[in-house]
Amino acid sequence: MRIRRVRAIGLRGATPEGGWSAELQEDDSVHTLILVETDEGITGAGSVFTNVGLVQAALDVLAPLYTGERADEPERVSEKLHQNTFWLGRGGSITHAISGIDIALWDILGQSTGQPVGRLLGGRYKERVQPYASLLMDQPDPLRDHLLAIKAQGFRAFKMGWGPFGRVSNQLDELIVKTARDAVGDGARLMVDAGGSDAYWSQGYKWALRTADMLASYGVEWFEEPLKPDALDDFVALRRNAPLPISGGEVLTRRQSFLPWITAGAFDIVQPDVTKVGGISEERRIAWLAQEHGIKFVPHGWNTALGLAADLHLASAFPETDLVEYIAGSAYVDDLTVEGFQLDADGMLTIPDRPGLGVTLDPDKVEKYGGVRI
Repeated sequence: MRIRRVRAIGLRGATPEGGWSAELQEDDSVHTLILVETDEGITGAGSVFTNVGLVQAALDVLAPLYTGERADEPERVSEKLHQNTFWLGRGGSITHAISGIDIALWDILGQSTGQPVGRLLGGRYKERVQPYASLLMDQPDPLRDHLLAIKAQGFRAFKMGWGPFGRVSNQLDELIVKTARDAVGDGARLMVDAGGSDAYWSQGYKWALRTADMLASYGVEWFEEPLKPDALDDFVALRRNAPLPISGGEVLTRRQSFLPWITAGAFDIVQPDVTKVGGISEERRIAWLAQEHGIKFVPHGWNTALGLAADLHLASAFPETDLVEYIAGSAYVDDLTVEGFQLDADGMLTIPDRPGLGVTLDPDKVEKYGGVRI
């Protein structure tokens, strides 16, 4: 079975806000679907957290390398793409595009063997996993209303990030966290993401350490991206001295970028994004590396239904991974597949057990958001 064609479909019309300084609009393209078509009629689907124009340009470069390649050997083919484009720069649009191809190739391998991707990764340690609802911070009153609405949907874990946090005052930061804890209740899992990878993030180590103490007093489970994404030494010091776990890594790509952070002890929890880190093949290697260093692996899932499906299968293959990120209210997650995702009575998501990723793109929704019929 050989790769015949790879297509990129940019999603527009319902792009969720990102919390960034230059805020996303609904018609901005930051999520791109990848379809890998084979000469035997099987099509695999993947997702890239990158503008469709950048993805298409990368596919034009990669096409001579993947066209005619075996479609059922994702790790080898993805590594071939990495190895032969190193001179173009590791970690940018080329790597992001390879991520989507890799996810789609695992989908193809699963479909062709009749197995879910998680089983092909070595075995499923679990059949369901807890999603945490990921939402942007806001002023206390609208934030309370938003959290209560999400809680009513059945979520029992919540992460709030970006927005005004760390950007106005320490007093507002604490009021936001207090409001959130009161809204979700003492029994819920609550995480905080400062969004330190935002443009011109101004907070440093001392703010992060002081804020970590405040978050711990409200039972916050982890503190994500509290520092600039290149502040390795400060992350190491913060992890040693903060009273709660420190997480990060969503801006890093490929295992080589994660290695110094993991070996230096910068994270308690590492959060690679499967839609830009190099795909399932690369994320599994990063998760193995983290496991060997006593670091918890929780996928960063700020993407589409296909990215969430990939995260669910990765979570199934790692015994200590007990959470996946779920963008609250994103049409690209909730509406893009025929099956959809439903919480059970315990606030858990069932990990798909059908062959491949186990989800089916809805042609009508792809046409609605992607402008093409599949």
